[in-house]
Amino acid sequence: MESELERRVFESIKGFPNGVSDKDLSKEFPQTSVTDRVKAVNSLLQKARVGIYKLPGGKIIYKVNVASAPDSLKTADNEEKIIYRIIEEAANKGIWIRDIRSRSNLLPKQLDKVLRSLENNKMIKSVKTVNASKKKVYMLYNLEPDSSLTGGAWYSDQEFESDFVDKLNQYCYKFLLLKKSNNSDLICDSVFIHNKLYATATEVCDFINNLGISNVKLSEGDIKQILTTLLYDGKVDKKLCSGGVVKYKAVESPLLAPGFVRQPCGICPVSK
Repeated sequence: MESELERRVFESIKGFPNGVSDKDLSKEFPQTSVTDRVKAVNSLLQKARVGIYKLPGGKIIYKVNVASAPDSLKTADNEEKIIYRIIEEAANKGIWIRDIRSRSNLLPKQLDKVLRSLENNKMIKSVKTVNASKKKVYMLYNLEPDSSLTGGAWYSDQEFESDFVDKLNQYCYKFLLLKKSNNSDLICDSVFIHNKLYATATEVCDFINNLGISNVKLSEGDIKQILTTLLYDGKVDKKLCSGGVVKYKAVESPLLAPGFVRQPCGICPVSK
């Protein structure tokens, strides 16, 4: 699944038709670490969405690859080719039928016929969005819909999986509690030992995926959302470590006071 940074890097490279160097990309993303930027570029290269080229002077640049059209498009009529290209430009965000109609100037019946033909030939597909169940967008058949359309890991058949999210909250918190308890006997004067009480989102993500409680592989971004929820609930603490790495630690809730302490006395107005 395409990450938000990957999408932004692709759009940035797309804005340089003649190619863009890594130095230029670093200026485009001054707040992004070199590691994250390189990871996004490598992912785009692996997916063949961008290509790497060496200029005569030895300079390396990146350019967006022109996607090769499926064989079935070669025999398509002009209207089908126009609609295909319009949908292709929308990438994995998809495009609404009203926008396709506006850009193509086709009549509703004509457009419906073209869309059915492209769908039957598995060149495009329609995807329902979680924000509007009756609204669907079109994208190329082989693309994975953006999480903004499907709701990501927290949705199934457009329904929010509240029980699943609650379960993830519990397991993430238990993992951090376990890490803390396993190191509770250590003397925390040392920064190194103190850091052992914390865990990165990557560690928590690996733990959750290894449990096999999810039908889909959860990303680090998914787990960060859960950890943020726990942070707001006061169940975890986080700190920024060297290299910009964020780590999390469980915060145990204080014990509730005994029942008789919390009960108002007989003469207190609260009891009346």
